[in-house]
Amino acid sequence: MIQKLYHVAYRCNNSQETVDFYTKVLGLRFAMAVSQDRVPSTGEETPYIHIFFEMADGSNVAFFELPQTPRAIPDTNTPSWVQHLALEVSTRDDLLKMKASLEEHHIDYIGIVDHGTINSLYFFDPNGHRLEIALRVNEAVRAEREKKSNDVLKAWNAKWHPEYAQQ
Repeated sequence: MIQKLYHVAYRCNNSQETVDFYTKVLGLRFAMAVSQDRVPSTGEETPYIHIFFEMADGSNVAFFELPQTPRAIPDTNTPSWVQHLALEVSTRDDLLKMKASLEEHHIDYIGIVDHGTINSLYFFDPNGHRLEIALRVNEAVRAEREKKSNDVLKAWNAKWHPEYAQQ
């Protein structure tokens, strides 16, 4: 069985700028950097640096800088609010500290947004990746939504994917 997230990897345009953002703004630990000219899994000759930032539970968010390839572009058929990385804090004070850090570093953000189960801040990193800082605020609402999840999915399928409506 899967135990937890080891890492999720994204593309970055400048590894130093990314290190500065994730350590100074978000307070993550710069845990590791690996630089090679050949990709071990595919054998491709593609120089890269792979950088990792560790969270309290040992999971990581990681980035690849690929200086000899065209810069990454946003997904042109997906709204910018859809693809994002949500990172969790433990207390309201931590959420407010994160908000203060965004303000101190002059980073535009949306929030604090109340979703019923969580409160969230939304913003973009220097690479254009949308981030969310989330605080769990109501486990009772979350538990109620969990109970209704199959019914919500069935109603969605009935409207948008009738081939799955009977599942």
